[in-house]
Order: sequence, then C-alpha cells, then structure tokens
Amino acid sequence: MKAVILITLVLFALFALLMAITGRLHWIAAVVAGLLPFAQKFLPILIKALPFLGRWYLRRQQQKNANPQHSEMNTAIFDMHIDQSSGVIYGTVKRGPFKGRSLNELSEKEFIELLTFCRQMEKDSAKLLENYLDRRFGDAWRKDDPGNGSTVTPTGSMSKKEAYEILGLTPGCSKQEIIDAHRKLIQKIHPDRGGNDYLAAKINQAKDILLSD
Repeated sequence: MKAVILITLVLFALFALLMAITGRLHWIAAVVAGLLPFAQKFLPILIKALPFLGRWYLRRQQQKNANPQHSEMNTAIFDMHIDQSSGVIYGTVKRGPFKGRSLNELSEKEFIELLTFCRQMEKDSAKLLENYLDRRFGDAWRKDDPGNGSTVTPTGSMSKKEAYEILGLTPGCSKQEIIDAHRKLIQKIHPDRGGNDYLAAKINQAKDILLSD
C-alpha cells in the first residue's frame, strides 16, 4: 500500500512540474481546491480499500491464466485448440510420425512428411494441417507440397460433443452463449480476416448443430 501511495505522489509531482513549466500551475490549484472537501471524506476509505482491490485483481489474473479460454478441434491424428483471445492455433501430434511433438516444434520438411501421412490415413486431419500451415506460413509451404492442393469442405458428421468443444462451451449453455462464442471465434478465424476456410466451416457447422435443437 505504501508503494502505491508513493508512486501516486511521484506521478502527481511530475504532472505538477509539467504544468508549472507550461504556465498552467494555477489550474492544478483550482482543481485541488475544488476536490479537497471530497478528498477529505473519501481518501481514507480509498486507502483502506486498496489492499482488497489489489488482492481481487491478482485473483482475477491468476484465474485467467489458470483457465485460458480455448476451443478444441481434434482429429484422429491431432489434438488442437484455438486461443479465443488471440486466434492462435496450437496443436500436438498424437499418432504417426512425430507422435507426441508440438506442431510449433516441427520444421517445414517435417510438416510435409506429416501431411503426406495424414493424406494417406485421414482426410480431416490432412485438411486441418493444411489450414494450420496456411495460417502459419501463408502459401510459401505449398511449393514443396507433393500433393499440390487441397479442399476445405468438412467431411462426415459432427457430434454435439465435438461441437461444444469447437466453440469452447459446455452442455446446458444458452443459445445466446452459442451465438456469442461463434461470433468471437469466427472473427479470429474467418478467411476474410486472414483465417482458414476449413476452420471457419467447422465453426459454422458446430453452431448450426447446437442451434438446431
């Protein structure tokens, strides 16, 4: 608390010095005179409340760091999630070459090898990886792609469990929560904003499934 008061006093002193240099010090005097009656009444209350406000802020930051909001989008080969605040996609390989490794550790050559495996084993994993590479590298990786091209339409049906995971929601949420979660994600992932066609299609599919009840 003493540190907060000291910092406040230093900042006020610097501000007063600036106003004096610019010939506006009389403004501060007028403001202080007008606020003095209120300060005498509320300043002790504010000083007592500072420790509680500080602890509340720290708890909020700890909770935010401990429970980051993210949406899951998993396939037979990948566990992926999207950070809802930044739109950044993280992923881990759970099958095949480079099993257990994080996607951000792989080189472009390793990505091509992994993509070839995905195309042989599971189409949805291949599409998800292609769009991850587009988002991370742009079109640069495609010159080394032996497959040379892809489609972006999701295949197969989506379960409600998967739909909830994609939007970062839990069963029992309201329709407005579904709409809000979809809007927040699509703003980060939509192709018009530099996002991915495939991911945007999956997010739209998840919303449609959950709103169809």
